[in-house]
Amino acid sequence: MNIYQQKLSSDSDIHNNIPLTVLEFYSPSLLPEELGFTIADYQPLIEIPGTELAIGSLVEVSNPGLCEDLYGVVRWIGIPPGPQKNVLVGIEVEDESNLKNVVASDGRHNGVRLFTCHDGRAIFVPANRCTADRRFADVDNTISANRVSSNHAKKFGVAECPAIYGSIPPLEIHNSDELASICGKFKGIQGHHNSCYLDATLFSMFTFTSVFDSILYRRPGPQDIRNYSEVQKVLRDEIVNPLRKNVFVRSDRVMKLRELLDQLSSVSGLTCEEKDPEEFLNSLLSQIMRVEPFLKLSSGQDSYFYQLFVEKDEKLTLPSVQQLFEQSFHSSDIKLKEVPSCFIIQMPRFGKNYKMYPRILPSQVLDVTDIIENSPRQCSLCGKLAEYECRDCFGSLQAGSGLECTAFCPKCLKTFHSHIKRTNHVSKKIYSPKEFKIMAEHMVVPRLYMELFAVVCIETSHYVAFVKSGSGPDAPWCFFDSMADRKGEQNGYNIPEITCVPELTQWLSEEGARSINETSTNDKVLPEHAKRIFCDAYMCLYQSTDIMMYH
Repeated sequence: MNIYQQKLSSDSDIHNNIPLTVLEFYSPSLLPEELGFTIADYQPLIEIPGTELAIGSLVEVSNPGLCEDLYGVVRWIGIPPGPQKNVLVGIEVEDESNLKNVVASDGRHNGVRLFTCHDGRAIFVPANRCTADRRFADVDNTISANRVSSNHAKKFGVAECPAIYGSIPPLEIHNSDELASICGKFKGIQGHHNSCYLDATLFSMFTFTSVFDSILYRRPGPQDIRNYSEVQKVLRDEIVNPLRKNVFVRSDRVMKLRELLDQLSSVSGLTCEEKDPEEFLNSLLSQIMRVEPFLKLSSGQDSYFYQLFVEKDEKLTLPSVQQLFEQSFHSSDIKLKEVPSCFIIQMPRFGKNYKMYPRILPSQVLDVTDIIENSPRQCSLCGKLAEYECRDCFGSLQAGSGLECTAFCPKCLKTFHSHIKRTNHVSKKIYSPKEFKIMAEHMVVPRLYMELFAVVCIETSHYVAFVKSGSGPDAPWCFFDSMADRKGEQNGYNIPEITCVPELTQWLSEEGARSINETSTNDKVLPEHAKRIFCDAYMCLYQSTDIMMYH
């Protein structure tokens, strides 16, 4: 008698005469809470040992004499706590009507959530009761005997995806030819079960840049959760390293991360529901890995990303991220305490449908000089070291001018404010380091820039990404879709794809953007990729190649 049967027998006589087969199907989510198990007591597996069945496989569960055979999808595999190290399989069944004599749950076992599904659709069974769903078996007799025909292969497209250990650097791509060599189908991260929000974000974060690599290697500290190292290893060894080494990550590897995040963070539904990239980032960065926030605001708040809040300007037909960024910081009257290694900016849109502007130009370079607290600035009129800032002068020098025109040296401030329209303007002193003031007469005040390296886009609830394959103005861009194609219709698998977009650098230039915006006033006649990046931008990711070296 195993630990579950012992516990059931000791607590209630109602189970004394139940056949063993029923006990095997009994959902432990209804077992007493005093068992006291946690997720750490379970040993998760990717595949059922000795079989080709894995997470995501379509299976049938044999149960002679109790009810009809059950069909479903494997959602969890592992070894539960207890003296007998038998493999248990969690299955989301497809038909509740067959569960008349089986107590089911919502993905909990012993009160511990192992996966998420609708209540009454999850069962946990011994591994030896699971076989491949014969309804989808290949019946073509001409196929050779040694052909892989398991449902696991059908589900994921017969693509190998071994875990890779150690430290694998980001891909180094120097030109379009090198980029073309890694493009094509079955490239990138394979999508599955509403995972595109996570696939597009992970691909943007790790394929070609190391700005987030501290997440992969920081050792656990006393304040970290008990599962910190487990999540880190899955992210590094089963997702990021295979992505960088083989340019492919199978979706069951990603599902393992999704299950951990779903169990360990307050964000629920990460394994099956449609989510936004910021929900995933909040779960991974803030709650699980406890990454130091990228943005330290003068208001005393910290954040991982910045939402643009602006009042719509009807005169702007194609606003740039730089313009909206400056408007947003000006209206909020806050600054950053330091230059961030990474700056994630959310576009001014609400939900998946409403967009404040029909088209936005993602600025290739983001000038952050004027939003860094106590950073040296130059006078907007003479170019010398600025000592005063006047927020009332925003946009007063010329049409479209932003934060740069709010900084003045004492002489230019007095001259500019002598105009009758500006006599009521209120300025304030700008702090500059004493050492810099001494050198200011002999040098040009430097400006601080960050480089665009990815744009995550959304259209009709589906997320995709444009990602720069290197650093510098000439690095080529690619387009990534984790669900670019579907093979096998309803019960098939998604095929991820990376596509070269050589025109993107030109489209993102001010001249190229203006040209394509004027010649293609109707969104329907825009080139496909141009439409996506101008009309569907959801989140722009910038990096500081100087600062990221120290993080």
